[in-house]
Amino acid sequence: MNTTTLPDTAQRVADLLVTLGHDKPVVMLPETGKTSAEAAAGLGCSVAEIAKSIVFRRLSDDAAVMVVASGANRVDEHKVAAIVGPLGRADAKFVKTRIGYAIGGVCPVGHVDKTVMLIDADLMQLPSVWAAAGHPHAVFNLTPAQLQAMTGAPVVDVALRSQSEAA
Repeated sequence: MNTTTLPDTAQRVADLLVTLGHDKPVVMLPETGKTSAEAAAGLGCSVAEIAKSIVFRRLSDDAAVMVVASGANRVDEHKVAAIVGPLGRADAKFVKTRIGYAIGGVCPVGHVDKTVMLIDADLMQLPSVWAAAGHPHAVFNLTPAQLQAMTGAPVVDVALRSQSEAA
């Protein structure tokens, strides 16, 4: 286990991962992992291997909607809205209140409120991914199958594709 004292939110994630039977530790990056590129640089992996959490606000019931996407992808809001209903922006206060983590360290598990979850199908092609662990410097490694099992989220195509890719 990591001998470094973890920030409170990262420790909460580490404890939750143990409860879930996950065998990989929370890792603290020396530099921030707020963006996929920063996290990938700190971990020495590809940007695609960063499982970034993007949060929206569903307009019909004000529910939090989280898309866990490959760091290499932009999320197509129209695809997400076609699955869950019309979406609005989720500001930092909404994310912190409904999810329980600050933007830059939003973990795919351990949310304060029930969250509508979707997983980017492109993540499923990778042997492992890195997800935020509740703090801008904290991450943990897992397989896409473990991510799906932990969240129970459906795996869907949410990536914004160029016209040439869509053809």
